[in-house]
Amino acid sequence: MWLSTGIQRRRAVTGLILSFVLTTVFWMPGVGIVAAESSDASPPELKLSLRDAIQAAIDNNVNVRLLKERIAAAQAQANTSLGALLPNVSGYVSGRSQTVNLGAFGLPPDRLAGLGLRRSVTDPFEVYDARATLVQNIFSLSLIQRWRAAKSGVDVASLEAEVTKRDVMATVGLLYIEALRADEAVKARQADIDLAQQLVKLAKDRRAAGVATGLDVTREEVQLENHRQQLLVAQNDQESARLNLIRALGIDFEVRVVLTDELRFVPEQAQSPGQVLTIARQQRLELRAQENRQKLAALSLSSVTSERVPSLSLAGDYGWIGLKPEDALATRSIGLTFSIPIFDGGQRESRISETRSRVRQESIRMKDVSDQVNLEVRNALLTMESSTQQVAVAEKGLELAFKELTFAKDRFAAGLTTNIEVTNAQTSVARARDNQIEALFRFNASRINLARAKGEIEKLF
Repeated sequence: MWLSTGIQRRRAVTGLILSFVLTTVFWMPGVGIVAAESSDASPPELKLSLRDAIQAAIDNNVNVRLLKERIAAAQAQANTSLGALLPNVSGYVSGRSQTVNLGAFGLPPDRLAGLGLRRSVTDPFEVYDARATLVQNIFSLSLIQRWRAAKSGVDVASLEAEVTKRDVMATVGLLYIEALRADEAVKARQADIDLAQQLVKLAKDRRAAGVATGLDVTREEVQLENHRQQLLVAQNDQESARLNLIRALGIDFEVRVVLTDELRFVPEQAQSPGQVLTIARQQRLELRAQENRQKLAALSLSSVTSERVPSLSLAGDYGWIGLKPEDALATRSIGLTFSIPIFDGGQRESRISETRSRVRQESIRMKDVSDQVNLEVRNALLTMESSTQQVAVAEKGLELAFKELTFAKDRFAAGLTTNIEVTNAQTSVARARDNQIEALFRFNASRINLARAKGEIEKLF
């Protein structure tokens, strides 16, 4: 049964799919992936269950992969913010030949003459310097809050990635169900054709026996051609559904996908809206992600406002300097810098106002996200209840349609009526088949939507 609990074989499915596309014949038990011999006439075949499709999409889907990169970028940003709090050490080695204009330092020519110098510009001399420097922020509340905000940004990116993964699981699940519906539609149209061919034969037999007319035969042949036309439409929809599923899975479009699951009815235990809402508030990651966005906005505001607070830093260097490398002597410097922000032209206050507005925006979004979760849960419950009833009604309708067809065929075979009753019953059977397929599709889709609304999509597959 494809609707089962637990998520397994996550990386295995993706690896098998990729190797399947690149190889000729490959089979691995327990995964359900078979590669046929590739040729121009026979494209590679991929047998895929719903569970396998979900696991493949988690690793291959573009949106999931992009969100993973966002996590890496957010982590790098957090590391950058942390680096501003750690010691910054650098070093350099320099050697230069230079001259100096002593007059530029306030020494007039008459004073230079007293020192025995005939001109203001010195003779060339060399300076060699090898030095290491250290800068350490001892206290900066703004940098500390900035680092905390960056760490919160990593949490937000991780939760957003998980939300996207769940959305992809639900989307692929729905696409798989749609593909199953398309398969069932093709089967139904083929069954309509088989039935129409039987009725054409019956009409011809009755005409040969002198009971029916040529109009009865023609009427059934028209029905047969109508069903053949509907089969072509259903086959086109089937291929379109396959392409949409392949696109979501991120595999090669040349692969011929064979679905191994079927549309089935699995009774669900009834739950009240209150129970489901309680579960959703605990499990929906959108709520947790929005809470972290509010936290991120608050920390960003604190970081900007903390720029008003004085900061303290340590700076020092140690090295060797001299006119010649062999004559260089060790020198050092060390000092504390106490910085007091006074006025920056109003830039800081503008950034504070901007960040405070972001905090208010995130609070507004929190209410919107909560209402959206509430709406999705209630809609999912309504759809689940309605689709469950639709399945029962559709099954009863199909049963009655076949009974109507049997009575009409018997009356026509006995020569009691024309085959108008038969064609009407035939149409009723086709409509009942469609109703059953649509009801099963809606039921299985509502299961996926309800699990997504509750935040428990992983437990469904």
